[in-house]
Formats: sequence, C-alpha cells, structure tokens
Amino acid sequence: MGLNIFYHFGRYLLLIKSAFGRPEKFSMYWKETIRQMYDIGVGSLVIVFIISIFIGAVSAVQYSYQLSDSFIPKYYIGYIVRDSTIIELAPTITCLVLAGKVGSNIAAEIGGMRQKEHIDAMEIMGVNTAGYLIMPKIIAAITMIPVLVCIAAFVSITGGYLAVVIPRLMTGEEFIYGLHSFYVPYNVFMMFVKAFVFAFILTTVSCYQGYYVKGGSVELGVASTQAVVYSDILILLADYFIAMILTF
Repeated sequence: MGLNIFYHFGRYLLLIKSAFGRPEKFSMYWKETIRQMYDIGVGSLVIVFIISIFIGAVSAVQYSYQLSDSFIPKYYIGYIVRDSTIIELAPTITCLVLAGKVGSNIAAEIGGMRQKEHIDAMEIMGVNTAGYLIMPKIIAAITMIPVLVCIAAFVSITGGYLAVVIPRLMTGEEFIYGLHSFYVPYNVFMMFVKAFVFAFILTTVSCYQGYYVKGGSVELGVASTQAVVYSDILILLADYFIAMILTF
C-alpha cells in the first residue's frame, strides 16, 4: 500500500512536469485555455450561487439561535458570518463542490480521449499531450476558481443578511455593523491562498486520474469517482495545513 502511494505520487509529479513543457503552438493552448475558463467559470456559476446563498443563510440563522440567550450583541452575527465565510466556508465548500462537478468532468474528458486512443494519436504526431490537455485546465482553474470563491463569499454573506433581516431576527443596520467590525484584511489573503491551492489540487488530481485510465466504461467511471474522492481528501488535508501555516 505504501509503495503504491509513492508510485502514484512519483508518476503524478512526472505528469505535472510534462504538463508545463514548452507549448508547440501557443494559439492552440490559448483557445483551449479560454474554453476551459468558460466551462469552469461560467459553467459553475449556478451551482456555486445556490450553495453559497444557503450556506450563508443557514449559518446566520444558526448563529442567531445560538446567541439568542446570551449577552453577546446581535451585530456579532454579521461579524461571525463574514469571517467564517471568508476564512473557511467560501473556499473550502466551493472547491469541494467543484471537485465533484469540474473534477469528474475533467477525468471523464481526458479518460475518454485515452480510451478512444486520441491521446496516442496526438503523441504520434509529436504533440506534448500532457501539456496540451492539462496545462490549459490548470491555468483556467487557478484563474477562474478564485473568482468563483470570491463570488461565493459575497453571495453567502448576502444570504446571511437576507436570512436574519427578512424574518426580523435582527435589523439590517446591526448586521452591516457586524460586517464592518473587527475586519482583518489578512483573512481575505488566506481565502485566496486556499482558492489557488485547492484549484491546483482538484485540477491536477482529476487530470492524473483521467490521463492514466485503463480499460472500458467501468474503469472510466471508477477514475471519475476516484478523482472526486481523492481531490476532496487532499483539499481537506491542504485546508488543515494552510490553516496551521498561516495562522501561527
């Protein structure tokens, strides 16, 4: 088991090294990068919006319930929702969801090309298949996923505002006052660090699973599932280590 992990890790590193090789034709890579940016960014807006607004709403309602019998001022709800969203919920939950949507699509796309021998055909023509298939996806992911995380943070905070102001659990002025209280810009930096790292993880792990898939449709389904599972596990591990490094 341990040797198997080292084998896959070494092959993963070699694949990433090949992916960042010099492009044969920049125009091909540019078109593919733009296509991937559209698929990852625009294609994920709806699911990110829906999840974020409910995360913020549920968080605000639960914090309101927990603080209702305490002497803590109500405006703290806005402060807690803001920081929990920026530091943890927006980058982590968004990327876990994108690992399921984007990661499985990437693994299935590359794995399908491997099974249909498209990758073999491109290699015969002298194309760096790792670079052409993987590098545009990485560039698109580390460009668009931080944008999606930023949108998720805004939508989540908005959802929290609506969830407590409309039922009159607190006033809008109190919530906004909490949003402005104890603001630390460093927390936004942590959010973007997590977004970049998580984007790289979910993209490269999914590409690896698809690039080396063998067999038929069953194996392709297994590779897509493994891409999601391994990406989620590594994202949670990276979340812990980033928190340890950046908060101590």
